[in-house]
Amino acid sequence: MEPRGYRMVVSTELNYVDTCAVAERRLIEWLHDKGYDPSGVDEGRTEIGAHAVLDRDSESGRNGAYSRWRMRETPTTVSGTWQSTLVVRSGLPEDEGRTWVQVDIEHQPADEGTFPKRANTPNVVRSLLDSLEARDGQADVAAVPAFIEADDVDDLLEELCDIKRRLPVVIATVPYGRNPDEWSRSVVEPLFRNLHGLAVLYVLTPEAQAKFNAALEYHPVFGGGVRTYVPGLDPAWKPDAQRHPVMSRRTIEENVRRAASILAALPQRISSRHTLPAALLSVPRHRARPRPNPDGTDVVQLRADNAALTALLDEAERAEAIRVDEINDLYAELSKAERGSDELRGENEELYDKVQESQRLISHLRERLQSVGEFAAAYVPGDAPVITYPTSFADLLERLGELPFISFTGSRKTTQSLDSQSVDNWLNVAWDGLLALNHFAQASADGTAGGDFLSWCKSAESSAFPFPAAKVAMRESDTVAKSGKLRGERMLPIPVTVDPSGRAFMQAHLKVGGGNTIAPRIHFYEDGPRSGKVYVGYLGPHLRNTLT
Repeated sequence: MEPRGYRMVVSTELNYVDTCAVAERRLIEWLHDKGYDPSGVDEGRTEIGAHAVLDRDSESGRNGAYSRWRMRETPTTVSGTWQSTLVVRSGLPEDEGRTWVQVDIEHQPADEGTFPKRANTPNVVRSLLDSLEARDGQADVAAVPAFIEADDVDDLLEELCDIKRRLPVVIATVPYGRNPDEWSRSVVEPLFRNLHGLAVLYVLTPEAQAKFNAALEYHPVFGGGVRTYVPGLDPAWKPDAQRHPVMSRRTIEENVRRAASILAALPQRISSRHTLPAALLSVPRHRARPRPNPDGTDVVQLRADNAALTALLDEAERAEAIRVDEINDLYAELSKAERGSDELRGENEELYDKVQESQRLISHLRERLQSVGEFAAAYVPGDAPVITYPTSFADLLERLGELPFISFTGSRKTTQSLDSQSVDNWLNVAWDGLLALNHFAQASADGTAGGDFLSWCKSAESSAFPFPAAKVAMRESDTVAKSGKLRGERMLPIPVTVDPSGRAFMQAHLKVGGGNTIAPRIHFYEDGPRSGKVYVGYLGPHLRNTLT
């Protein structure tokens, strides 16, 4: 069953007290707009309308603080209940001062067999985003899409590859000949109307679009289309493109309202299925409780308490039934995913066997041609070099002698530790990156490189040992560069003949992997014109940044 509820999880740099104040003001405004009376709201349960109650609870202590508001609306006995929850939670120490904000909207049917109604984006979300300067990882989460100019593309690529990204990034393009402002106002904003709080929203200007697509050759978007980039983007892996769906201009213009509903389905599913941050997971389960009535007699108070507790028990039973359904659906999805994973693993093994067999056949033919003296036919000029990849990161370190223009100055122990954590194609990507750096360093020493490593990867000179430009970053963010602690981690060993301090700020790095907490990186220092070397000071898990 597809998720029907709405969930927003964002963070803000405002402190906990200020965030609570903003959240409560926006909540009260929203309740007023809905025709309710939220005056006198306090801890416990308050009736704010004929068929609406608001529960308020909070707690603070050594493990941080939280405030929670939960509204339940039951217009009729057969309509079911709409439950809206707003949580403000102080971050854990690893959140570095950030405050978390969560909004949940869900429908609880009156009967168990009735399908829940789909929740729309509530107006309170838009006002919260406008007031909190909300963020997801490195990106701003706003209620209106931001324009991306050509100068912003590099920062956008960093956001897309951010390992801490939770939300999808939805990027719209402008058709040829259309005014970007007019297109955004008349088409993009109505198309994005269901995505507030569920995704980071951008519009590429025509100039930025060309630069963006050149960097993401396997994940382009153009022609007035829209693409949803889910977390865990791997720009250098062609099969990864299938995870990031594209919506064409034709689909959008045929029916913008229908297209908006389709576009919101994936972000809504991701928001419902994504594990909550640790700070929000530690918020205790809500236990609604009635407020005492000081004006009633003991009998009246007991009757009121009994009625309230009976209502709370009914709420708990309905909530439990909904959670049981959700768990069953998740088990079904898990079983389907496991079957799909087994099928893909089998297909991958078959393809790998075919590639290996082809390589053995090529080697055999070359040996036969050499045996009869046909050396020219055995090695055709322009043939791409045959690459034999290391079998482990420990093996990679042993084979660095094959790369005479690379000098590894990092911790071998850190690199070898990747063997117990490596997934996907990390080892091959790391070796491809080192081969490309070695080739670049040779050209740099010869004076033929003509630029830095990123420029080299974009040029035709890198064709012998190519490496995706989207996986190359020549600088860190300003926040990292200006932080003494984070910059210090990137002050990596280098020969004193290069720098008397024996250290260099190696902000240039290759993105070996993404999508999890390891996300290996190769940090390097270019010194080709002087020493004829590229110094690799680090090959290991992602170094800390402002998000880790």
